[in-house]
Amino acid sequence: MVESDKNITLIDSVAICEYFEETVDKAPMISGTAINRAEIRRLTAWFDQQFFGAVVEPLMSERMLKRLVHRASPDTGVLREAMKAANGMLDYADYLLDHRNWLAGATLSLADLTAAAHISVADYLGGIDWRAHEQTRNWYSGLKSRPSFRPMLAERMGVIAPPPDYDKVDF
Repeated sequence: MVESDKNITLIDSVAICEYFEETVDKAPMISGTAINRAEIRRLTAWFDQQFFGAVVEPLMSERMLKRLVHRASPDTGVLREAMKAANGMLDYADYLLDHRNWLAGATLSLADLTAAAHISVADYLGGIDWRAHEQTRNWYSGLKSRPSFRPMLAERMGVIAPPPDYDKVDF
């Protein structure tokens, strides 16, 4: 992120999000008690590291990089493992949402936005099976309906189309 007028260049989503958290006086995305904020940061890191590494990165590598750069077929074994990992990680999200209004607690937070961004990429690439994840599907549907989230769902890659229900709120 570059803010030329302030001579600021930030790299890494954590640094950028923390910067906005500390400089924008709108609704905070890392709020509550120290315990609440730690939980938001824990889940944000979990999605950025674990979900990305086990689900998003392999899907992107196999479905995008191999196809577009190397002109090769994806490794179906890698795709199956990524989808299996997604299923297990969505089980965890279901568990959290069984006990909370949002992933990290009572209010929408950076953890929800981070998770939704990663899940959206995995969903676009066909790596999410929503059938066994009603809690997470309902949560994600709510985020998909937000005006701030809709433009991301409208974006398309020229050669890779998302599943038919990708941009539908009720899927």
